[in-house]
Amino acid sequence: MMTADQNTHLLDQASVLADRFMPRATGFDQARKLDQDASDAMADAGFYRLFVPEQLGGLEASPVVSAQIFERLAQGSAACGWVAFIAATSGSTLGSIPEETARAIFTHPNTMVAGVFAPSGKARVDAGQVTVNGRWQWGSGTQNADWVLGGCLVDTGDEKPSQHMVLMPASEIHFLDTWHVSGLQGTGSTDYEAVDLRLSDGHIVGYGGHRPPRRPLYQFPQFTLLAIGIGAVALGIARAAINELVQLAQSKRRINSTATLADRAHSHLEVARAEATLRSARAFYYQSIEAAWAVAERGDKVNVDQRRDIRLATTHAVEASIKTVDAMYTLGGGSAVYADSPLQRHFRDVHMTSQHIMVAPSTLETVGRLYLGVEAQTSTL
Repeated sequence: MMTADQNTHLLDQASVLADRFMPRATGFDQARKLDQDASDAMADAGFYRLFVPEQLGGLEASPVVSAQIFERLAQGSAACGWVAFIAATSGSTLGSIPEETARAIFTHPNTMVAGVFAPSGKARVDAGQVTVNGRWQWGSGTQNADWVLGGCLVDTGDEKPSQHMVLMPASEIHFLDTWHVSGLQGTGSTDYEAVDLRLSDGHIVGYGGHRPPRRPLYQFPQFTLLAIGIGAVALGIARAAINELVQLAQSKRRINSTATLADRAHSHLEVARAEATLRSARAFYYQSIEAAWAVAERGDKVNVDQRRDIRLATTHAVEASIKTVDAMYTLGGGSAVYADSPLQRHFRDVHMTSQHIMVAPSTLETVGRLYLGVEAQTSTL
């Protein structure tokens, strides 16, 4: 279990790197992926091993502290916050494969795992080996990674194919130039594919009855951890947008006016509403995670009701963040539309977060059914 001093150090490192990467956010977008030195800096800080089992050299950090890290990173660069949470969540899979294989993968503390959970590939198991073929979308951070995950339907030849992820060496992956998008450009979330890639079946996550350690962090389903990261990034973007608008408002004036944007009554109303919207959503977000973490620390599984609350809080955090950024972007006027304005980048990035399936409107439908006592599909909560 991590100490308070360790948590404080991680959060301090997140602040340092957020400030360092803020001036480079546009460069990451132009490159359409993170520069390797930026990814290495986050690895050095320990952010990629937040959810890796302690027995392998990971941190097994609290989801509360991890969310604060992703949120702070996103204030400087949404792409950095996004890649950090993807890598952290992906690292949790090392607890669900044979320890010998996990140690062969996690050979140094800066090992980075990234990839896609969706079962877009096919894998065939035969005589202790697995052959993987597939193409996956939304491969955030995979071009910086050492190992790449790909969700697959795994066929053993004896029964109906089951869904698992497979850990594949990045050196054997083909990356495709598909990441031409409106927001989160710097995440490098390009398509990638594997063609007849052969590995030992120990690289199949959760195969053969392998399960993560019965420790607090792993009482959270991976889908829950994934959704938490998306909410954290959205909150960080929204905070950055308010900060940017407040700074812009000190000097921005309308033509033929001596009053600044900060002097206008309409600005006062919009900024006050934005603060209330963001802070209330953030409070609900962290309260729901903290409540579930308290349960996990007692050794109990995070149950459906707690997962329900977290998913509602994460989806609401994204929606509230979009509302906040939209208001700040509109208040910024013509200045906000230019490519060199952080407000237009925040606008593009925060709207991109809403496109992830983990915070889609269908999440609210599932959550609403649960609150109403109606049967609902909860496997992806």
